[in-house]
Amino acid sequence: MTDITASTFVREDLVSERPAPVKTTGFVGLLRTRLFNSPTNILLTIVGALLLWFTIIPAVRFLLVDAVWTGQDRGACLAENAGFSVGACWPYIRAKLPQLIYGFYPEAERWRVNLALILAAALLLPLLIPRLPAKGLNASLFFFAFPVVAFFLLHGGGISGFGLSWTAGLLELFDDSIGSAGQVLLSLSKTSAIAPLLWVVGKFIVLVGIAIHWLIFPLTWLRDQIQASGQSVWVDFAITTAVVSLIVFVLGGGMRSGGRALASSIVTFIAIAIVVKLMGLDHGGLPIVATNLWGGLLVTLVVSVTGIVTSLPIGIALALGRRASIPLIRIFSIAFIEFWRGVPLITVLFFASYMLPLFLPGNFTVDGLVRALIGIALFTGAYQAENVRGGLAAIPRGQNEAAAALGLSWWKTTSLIVLPQALRHVIPNLVNSFISLFKDTSLVSIVALFDLLGSLRASFSDPKWSTPSTAFTGFAFAGIIYFIFCFGMSRYSLFVERRLNAHRRN
Repeated sequence: MTDITASTFVREDLVSERPAPVKTTGFVGLLRTRLFNSPTNILLTIVGALLLWFTIIPAVRFLLVDAVWTGQDRGACLAENAGFSVGACWPYIRAKLPQLIYGFYPEAERWRVNLALILAAALLLPLLIPRLPAKGLNASLFFFAFPVVAFFLLHGGGISGFGLSWTAGLLELFDDSIGSAGQVLLSLSKTSAIAPLLWVVGKFIVLVGIAIHWLIFPLTWLRDQIQASGQSVWVDFAITTAVVSLIVFVLGGGMRSGGRALASSIVTFIAIAIVVKLMGLDHGGLPIVATNLWGGLLVTLVVSVTGIVTSLPIGIALALGRRASIPLIRIFSIAFIEFWRGVPLITVLFFASYMLPLFLPGNFTVDGLVRALIGIALFTGAYQAENVRGGLAAIPRGQNEAAAALGLSWWKTTSLIVLPQALRHVIPNLVNSFISLFKDTSLVSIVALFDLLGSLRASFSDPKWSTPSTAFTGFAFAGIIYFIFCFGMSRYSLFVERRLNAHRRN
């Protein structure tokens, strides 16, 4: 053994215990590290707690604690009759709930609204769940078959023809109007300060009018031949099915990969035919309910869902057109986007409701709700175009170069490589526009369409429920409905973002 030198130190006493580390997890850790870790955070925490105390607590007391839950008229919601401070008057909501959901839709026909909502939920929910199969067939039924079924369920009436007859009749109505509109723009381009833009748009409209003029003859001849037969509706349906299915088959890739698209198209038309036969649409159909009787949550959902579904394809087409190499398409897309983004939605609704009929042929009328839907779709489509264009700009040029090296066409490069990545980048922007559109549907009340808020304001005129808390209760109920839908869309968008960006996680 070696001897221990004098410089060696051997401790004879135990080392004193160190203090326990500061807890950073759990509720206490959250308070210590996030809320009270500095004087500034302590002050902000106290101010936030006071704001919550003076806002959340009174709201909970009004909606739940002091609320009146039973009653037959305004007497139950008056403080002098209740003997205590009265909060929300929920019997008023219970009494007016049918009006807030259906508007003035006839009570005997409200089963049609319920059936349309059930069908929408049954088709939409499987489409939103990623793991469920048959997404192509489900999407075809939701985006193509369901709108036809929902229209005849909600509006009623029958059909006298399908796509071929409708197209021929629509082209006949706009044949002369489109050509004359183009000539007017060309004449204005000679004296206007924006002559180049008017000349380009006028030439484009004139060319469209010429194409329509030459397309009318075979379509009208074929329509007359169909109507001469005994079963004109079903002959027209069969021809429309064949034409659309052929187009879908070609766009889907032909013999290589178009079989699934062709099958989805045929199944969709078969579903439409079954519904037409069951509802008797080829023999008068259901009783007609005019759109001026629609209201409440029904109008809100119709306007918002239609605007959401139609604005995204419009936005994609405009975004691609704005980046096109053809000057005519690019100038038209830019002019369209800048025009619709430069006017407020209220102006668009007024124009669509009161001025649009002045620009249509004399024998052609458009329903008021349809006019508002068209205006909202075009308005929102212009904003969606800029969202999509931002996503397209974020795609590196190498993606297109790699696709070109593989021999892919522009259509396949855009639809299979560029556009899916671009849409993934702009999911927050798209959903933000959808949420804004859902809330902006309340503006349709200024053009005599009673949405949820319009029906709510109409219910305030009932003297049976006239109390100081009626208006607050109604607006609180409407706010809860809007919040549920908007919050649901935001949560689902986060779910989609996490799922699509899972490959980027470390």
